[in-house]
Amino acid sequence: MSDSATDCSDCTEPRTALTEAEVEALVRGICFKTGPPRGVGVELEWLVHELRDPRLPVTHERLRAAYAAVRTVPLRSALTIEPGGQLELSSPPAASLTECIGIVSADLDAVRTALAGHGLGLAGIGHDPWHSPRRFLHEPRYDAMETCLDRTGPAGRRMMCTSASVQVCLDAGYEEPGPLGHGRRWWLAHQLGAVLVAAFANSPLADREPTGWRSTRQLTWMEIGADRAGGPPLEGDPRAAWARHVLDSPVMCVRRDGGPWDVPEGLTFREWTRSGRPTRADLDYHITTLFPPVRPRGFLELRMIDAQPGEDGWIVPLAVTTALFDDPWAAETAYRTVKPLAERAMALPAPHNPLWLDAARSGLADPELHEAAITCFAAAIEALPRIGATPEVTAAVTAYRDRYVVQGRTPADELLDRVYDTAGRTHGKDLRT
Repeated sequence: MSDSATDCSDCTEPRTALTEAEVEALVRGICFKTGPPRGVGVELEWLVHELRDPRLPVTHERLRAAYAAVRTVPLRSALTIEPGGQLELSSPPAASLTECIGIVSADLDAVRTALAGHGLGLAGIGHDPWHSPRRFLHEPRYDAMETCLDRTGPAGRRMMCTSASVQVCLDAGYEEPGPLGHGRRWWLAHQLGAVLVAAFANSPLADREPTGWRSTRQLTWMEIGADRAGGPPLEGDPRAAWARHVLDSPVMCVRRDGGPWDVPEGLTFREWTRSGRPTRADLDYHITTLFPPVRPRGFLELRMIDAQPGEDGWIVPLAVTTALFDDPWAAETAYRTVKPLAERAMALPAPHNPLWLDAARSGLADPELHEAAITCFAAAIEALPRIGATPEVTAAVTAYRDRYVVQGRTPADELLDRVYDTAGRTHGKDLRT
């Protein structure tokens, strides 16, 4: 939610009204920048909690003071605050997986030290298990977002205020076909995405009670609706499909220099364009209000992975995803592995199809997703040394495979174990690790 506008500054003047054809051309040109996969990045969202007891609410005054301290710390990653007070670190593009991990690990150490001075810590859980949505940021963007999303129910507020994720950013790939071609990577991201949802599910609770879903965070995104949080159909050219999606998605808000922003109802960007009023800046902003599970931003932003437990748990999904996309042999294995699963999607866009629903609900208890995860993790572990990963990273992925994937379990299952006793009653236990 803390996105800056997509960088399209080299195309037209920001104040010039765009035609429909210009919008399509701009979107096609900026969202899939092809070339050899060289860069990797990660965006980490964290819940911020009281170190003495994570079940206690953190006052806004405490958060403001803590974030003021964090902002004085020199970081290489971009620091942003989410609407509910979650903390996000977004790495700069790195030349390798190892470089990315090194940058973000150092920044996280500095952030944790600053927060600890205020009695606060970070929790890697996909959905806040203790607290109801409560907005920390009151800015025109989030006021408008809340008004817009409230029209479809309470999921929008939960997404804004109680969710946290690991978002992996990878280059779009080559223009040519093949395992590293942008068309194959686009397709793979949407099909492998369901396996990643299942394998890294870590949000089975809300208001301290089980929800019946291994990834309540993913359920929340699905409940927001396909027009705001869904992807385009996968048939045909990815650029054309994404351009149509951008044009046919509803406008969340019309910004104003002063006062509250307008929140139109049922106005698509295509319809707004035909009126002759939206500018390049409006297009840039509109794209930031779309939250599909895979978002093209000149690179591919994979948004489907729950925040992970432990201080370094985020490294495993980053490493697995990077290996399965950037190593040609692993990418081919992943493609062949998930191709049969695509039939379960029934040609419906992610995440609003049966495959993604089953992944969010059942995690690796789903037999086909379990089998696919075992194969994909094996391919990733074999590929990691080839893409320059350290032995420590490969060991962390192997340990996760043995602890969870082989057993058909995820961190969500451990959270559920810790809140149930033998009589089936729930406890308010510490769920941070």
